Amino acid sequence: MIRIHVNDPLDQEAMNLLRSKSQLDVTSEHLEKDKLLDLMPHIEVLIVRSATKVTRELIEKGTKLKIIGRAGVGLDNIDVSAAKEKGVKVLNTPGASAISVAELTFGLMLSAARHIARGTKDLKDGLWTKKELEGHELFGKTLGIIGLGMIGKEVAKRALSFGMTVIAYDPLVSDFENVRMVNLDELYKLSDFITLHVPLNEQTKHMIDARAIDKMKNGVIIVNASRGGVIDEQALYEALISGKVYAAALDVFEVEPPQDDLRRKLLGLPNIVATPHIGASTYEAQERVGKEMVERIFKELGI
Repeated sequence: MIRIHVNDPLDQEAMNLLRSKSQLDVTSEHLEKDKLLDLMPHIEVLIVRSATKVTRELIEKGTKLKIIGRAGVGLDNIDVSAAKEKGVKVLNTPGASAISVAELTFGLMLSAARHIARGTKDLKDGLWTKKELEGHELFGKTLGIIGLGMIGKEVAKRALSFGMTVIAYDPLVSDFENVRMVNLDELYKLSDFITLHVPLNEQTKHMIDARAIDKMKNGVIIVNASRGGVIDEQALYEALISGKVYAAALDVFEVEPPQDDLRRKLLGLPNIVATPHIGASTYEAQERVGKEMVERIFKELGI
């Protein structure tokens, strides 16, 4: 029997598919670090989402560990180097949630540009703030996409249908239909809206800092549905107060949940729209993520 432990919730259909194989012993209780450390020597496959941090310590405890499955896009919660050193295969599902994240990106962009969240709150508070909530159209504006992977491409398709000019920066992509590839400085200079779709690593950490923001248009709108650490949130806070950045829409934060002083101040600004890391949180995406994760594990195990 091959023992698989699912430490973060997986779609029920995916769980049913896992349990349909007689050669697999599947457990699915969420375990905190100490209990998971105790379990690691007994499992061959560990499946997680973003909640579980798969550290070097955990990986080194996994004496039988063959596969770490990340049901989602980012791998920043997994010590990939430690896994590679031990010969443990790391699998993820980069395309399964792309449409859901792209759609949320547009929801955030529209809400930031048209004050949808603030207007809703004001009405619920008994206020009629129509004159204060004049916003901006997306039509005719330039959208700069940083990271033109699967999600970035889906965002580009939707932006073009809105009548936007789309430019993008991605060192790994040379061209994409109706999108002009530019360097970062040019993207900052030309964009009315900037959206980030990059992993969090040494190259991208705090790539949007005070110097980057200073290169942007006055009144730019920034959207981040990738990873919180790619934006220096102190610099963003100051730019939102000064008006250099017209508005920001964030689905992710460097500290999650964002309950420290800086993030509370950031969330308290009237020109911030925020959601609690729900980019992939649709029924459709989770069904695709779960199915693709299980199919990739089956293929790797040869069953």
